[in-house]
Amino acid sequence: MPSVKVRTGESVDRALRALKKKIDKEGIMKSAKAHRFYLKPSVKERAKSKAASKYRKKRNNF
Repeated sequence: MPSVKVRTGESVDRALRALKKKIDKEGIMKSAKAHRFYLKPSVKERAKSKAASKYRKKRNNF
């Protein structure tokens, strides 16, 4: 569980920004969104394949 200590004189906005950055880096939100509902293995595989082909297409354009 990521945590951020707010120092004296530090704004809460800065601490929130640091917390969001830590959560994003650890992939917590991505994981939570992925577990919101059940995906059949075939649907997961199809999405993974689609993302891979999109990535390959993007890499080949340069």
